[in-house]
Amino acid sequence: MAVISGKNLKSGAAGKQSDITTFADSAQSVSGSHRRKIFQALTFSIFRVAAVINGLALFIIVYFMVTRGWRAITWTFLTQPPMDSMTKGGILPCIVGTFCLSIGAIIVAMPIGIASAVYLNEYARPGRTLRLIRLGINNLAGVPSVVFGLFGLAFFVVILKMGVSIIAGALTLGAMSLPVIIGATEEALKAVPDTYREASLGLGATKWQTIWRVVLPSALPGILTGAILGISRAAGETAPIMFTGAVFFTPILPTSIFDEVMALPYHIYVLATAGTEIEATRHLQYGTSLVLIALVLGMNLIAIIYRSRLRRRMQ
Repeated sequence: MAVISGKNLKSGAAGKQSDITTFADSAQSVSGSHRRKIFQALTFSIFRVAAVINGLALFIIVYFMVTRGWRAITWTFLTQPPMDSMTKGGILPCIVGTFCLSIGAIIVAMPIGIASAVYLNEYARPGRTLRLIRLGINNLAGVPSVVFGLFGLAFFVVILKMGVSIIAGALTLGAMSLPVIIGATEEALKAVPDTYREASLGLGATKWQTIWRVVLPSALPGILTGAILGISRAAGETAPIMFTGAVFFTPILPTSIFDEVMALPYHIYVLATAGTEIEATRHLQYGTSLVLIALVLGMNLIAIIYRSRLRRRMQ
């Protein structure tokens, strides 16, 4: 009996020790989970605050432009060329020129950017060469726009003898938009599940047929995101076009891609810095800025609606 009691006492002590250890581990697990939840809540709060700050900044900018520029928005302002040393009249040549340069830049940059992203994601072998190419693209995205303008001036305007024209400005803006489009397209291609590729190849399709008919349609919404970002950047830039495509004043609308044009960003710059009566044209400056914002938002809205329809169709 004494032996049995001793064994019972030892087993009881061992059971209590095990219970204590289990309780400690459970308490430690609960404490770690609580810390993770606190960290997650704090991180999400920071993200929410950042989103609110960005949205508030955008609202303030738009409100500032609307309150100071809406008086200048008239039918004459939107349909007539500038007059009286650009102190009167409208901005029709600027609107047409900005639209031509932006659309031309996307026409130039989209095929090259998509083809480059397809090569990098679908064909290129991992290695030093691929890393160098991606490093170059990332560095190109950080180059100041004025450098692109000087490049366009030296290469397209002088060496290729295109002169100051729509085609020279569109090529320069296209080169500037390439890194954004390549990056967005490559991320969209990576998001396409590999099972799509495997299923297509398993049915006997070639790699190019798989990319053309399966991968690219699935990645098209993400590719359009890159196009939206490219349009936004191309439409609002001043430095690249002031050397390659835009001029101080021309009341004539362009008739070919080799004509020089006026553009909204450069027109705003001229009115604010080099105009004959800067203070007298202040309302025209804000009105032109408001039209530029509306033009960019309008082109973006068209692309966003088309992207949403594609997503719904794919789902």
